[in-house]
Amino acid sequence: MSSADAGARDVRPADVEGWFVEIGLEPLERADREGIASWDLLLDGRLRHDLRVTVILDPSLAVIVWAHYAPPIGDMFRKSYRKLLRWNDEFPFVKFSVGEDERPLLAAELPIADADADELGLAIARILDVADRLLDESRGWLWIGGVKPIEPADRVPRNPAFLARYADRLPPAPDLAVG
Repeated sequence: MSSADAGARDVRPADVEGWFVEIGLEPLERADREGIASWDLLLDGRLRHDLRVTVILDPSLAVIVWAHYAPPIGDMFRKSYRKLLRWNDEFPFVKFSVGEDERPLLAAELPIADADADELGLAIARILDVADRLLDESRGWLWIGGVKPIEPADRVPRNPAFLARYADRLPPAPDLAVG
């Protein structure tokens, strides 16, 4: 028996799906492969919209929440890699990395022993919060010329109740107005 198995809780995909209901989020789709389940969500932060977040359940290890933070960064962007490393120091509950396709990833991990609906919701909220806080510094990665596209005036946020549920458990939000 591995140390990951010692005293581990039995968390099943049905548990995670129940947690989504409890925290008020609806996945777009679910995939299962070799005992690992994953769910894709499309979420809005206060400023960053349409962030695709994936929740992965490895029942023997952890629940992992991650998002493709930005499109691929090329080799000429060494400053970008330094920025990711700096942000890893500044935001202790999430971590940045670079995927095989050179896209920056933003992730949070929950050990199986600590995984429940509230901890999953808090991990997702932290990812959305960090994406909001770093939106201005990330504009050059996200949009051509660093200019945010104009959104329709009648755009309705996807998950305001979810954001409100965790707002008091996140660091105080600075003025998040991004022009």
